[in-house]
Amino acid sequence: MGWRTHTVSNQVPPLVGYDAFGADRALGEAVERHLEPGLLDEVGGELGALGRASGSAQLQEWAVQANESPPRLRTHDRYGHRIDEVDFHPAWHRLLGKGVAAGLTAAWNRPGGHVRRAAAFVVWTQVDAGNLCPLSMTHAAVPALRTDPELAAEWEPRLTSVIYDRELRPAHLKAGALFGMGMTEKQGGSDVRANTTAARPLAEDGTYELTGHKWFCSAPMSDGFLVLAQAPGGLTCFLVPRVLEDGTRNVFLLQRLKDKLGNRSNASAEVEFDGTWARRVGEEGRGVRTIIGMVAATRLDCVLGSAGLMRQAVAQAVHHCAHREAFGAKLADQPLMRNVLADLALESEAATTLALRLAAAYDDGGEQERALLRIAVPTAKYWVTKRCAPLVVEAAECLGGNGYVEESGLPRLVRESPLNSIWEGAGNVQALDVLRALQREPQALNAYLQEVGRARGADHRLDAAIKNLLTELADLDGIEGRARRLTERLALVLQGSLLVRFAPPEVADAFCASRLGGDGGSAFGTLPHTLDLASIVERARPMA
Repeated sequence: MGWRTHTVSNQVPPLVGYDAFGADRALGEAVERHLEPGLLDEVGGELGALGRASGSAQLQEWAVQANESPPRLRTHDRYGHRIDEVDFHPAWHRLLGKGVAAGLTAAWNRPGGHVRRAAAFVVWTQVDAGNLCPLSMTHAAVPALRTDPELAAEWEPRLTSVIYDRELRPAHLKAGALFGMGMTEKQGGSDVRANTTAARPLAEDGTYELTGHKWFCSAPMSDGFLVLAQAPGGLTCFLVPRVLEDGTRNVFLLQRLKDKLGNRSNASAEVEFDGTWARRVGEEGRGVRTIIGMVAATRLDCVLGSAGLMRQAVAQAVHHCAHREAFGAKLADQPLMRNVLADLALESEAATTLALRLAAAYDDGGEQERALLRIAVPTAKYWVTKRCAPLVVEAAECLGGNGYVEESGLPRLVRESPLNSIWEGAGNVQALDVLRALQREPQALNAYLQEVGRARGADHRLDAAIKNLLTELADLDGIEGRARRLTERLALVLQGSLLVRFAPPEVADAFCASRLGGDGGSAFGTLPHTLDLASIVERARPMA
């Protein structure tokens, strides 16, 4: 329909009909770097198909529908029977089913499984981050369950299945199952040792009855949950099935769903246990040690999720500025906007490169790589998730007022961007965990120093940053009060070393100049103008 008053012009076409994986050069190069050559054709085909689906108008519309129609809690049926179910929009189930089918819960027993899953996680986050929560929980439950071989043999095939079965019925009758998690309580939060939920042993060995609550229960529609409760021997990990083997519902009372800032397509609940049947996982009193493998895996997913959000924000900003004209030229060709876009692209590439390096360490599984993960995962969780929110906000600003309008998609990214820095331990928790690794596990620091040392001599600013970091590590006075600063430096040096080794020279040069050499400001868009910013922006451009 034409307008009588004006002609519609200078409008940016929607970023649809493109391959979200193939258009991400940094991600594609990381996959090639970390996978065996014999796997590249197979994995490239998988990721290409997922990338094209992610960039399609159909799936983007499903994401809008799932977020505009958030889940609803139904505590009772029409007759007054307690049912405690969560209703989702059909688009949610379509998205979750595609995520399961893409292998986002199936990394543990596949060649190169963690790298291929990590790349898929980054791509899939760009559609809708909400459905990544149950996918992450299900994936991460495997290492915790493996502390009990019998439980692992029973549940792992279901959790790693690529079949999504949404029906609430006994897990042994399902072709695939999903897991959630409940750790925190009202009075304790991150201090899980303050939990009061009680576990009373039953006659059958390894079974208990739980009484208490969980203040945050992730993915309450799942088939099973790993929870922490106080057994006679201390804080212990338990598996709580949603439906018991005889088909009856376990006592899993959903009190209400959280009204969250973002992540609105996903459900998070407050749950009460009142005589709830549970199976012990691991030994009594060793609940934190049992569940720590799950926590580490979900923390890496926080890094991957933030990298995915950052990539989509940068893709939208670069796409917009490559098409939009102002003051007689494309926005992307104007020096100041080019500086902003290049700075955003640097941050995004550094996040992706670090996240995929950690996934490769999981695949390796050797002692050296496990030691690196011990310090690098909380370091990356702290820094990458912290950088996500300011980057996404700056990307929205690149669209001007259009970026503040829901139809652009940027407001949903903005609302989502703080989540990963809060979930699975906020910033202080991560920084203090880094200190524990430094103080108690010297092999972790040694692995870190060997990793960054592989780039020594390649850039004088990186060399100076490593030297300054060693000086900081040698001074333990007041170290807790400066734990955030130290963790930030650990992250930046690690990112810098990876980019110097693997990224194009213009990317590594700009990162070292601005993040390590002090030649950049606190705001995005303050890179030295002498750098090759045009090449950095072009590298980040999603070619639709």
